[in-house]
Amino acid sequence: MDYKVTVTLEPQEGFTDFLHEQIREYNNQSSPLHKAAREKGAVKQINAIVINADEHWIGGITAELYWNWLEINDFWLADELRGQGLGSSLLAQVEQLAKENDARKVLLTTFDFQGKTFYERHDYKVVGVVEDYPPGSNYYTMVKTLDA
Repeated sequence: MDYKVTVTLEPQEGFTDFLHEQIREYNNQSSPLHKAAREKGAVKQINAIVINADEHWIGGITAELYWNWLEINDFWLADELRGQGLGSSLLAQVEQLAKENDARKVLLTTFDFQGKTFYERHDYKVVGVVEDYPPGSNYYTMVKTLDA
């Protein structure tokens, strides 16, 4: 088989989509759970939204439910809302909804300058760390087992 390799910093229109599709197809063939998660309605989106008196978003959580897992994607609160227990309350509400939908574990990633200590206070355990990413910081994968 003849082929050529190109390594470039130049954008390649459609290449990322091509690779994603190939990986998706490989995963579908190799893992029935991956394939099932791509079916309509298989992944449930959770949005916990904090709105101020002017009806503006000032924080919240986005997460997904699949494979009996809750995956927290984004969690942010405006500075003036921090340190008052709202974050803990939001996290507990999202975890409760996940349990009601058969989730048994939670997965998230965070940097040490973000919420690592917050999550540790809520029984999340570090299961992976990438040191010095970005330089001078660490990147963590954390998991929590939800009570039945």
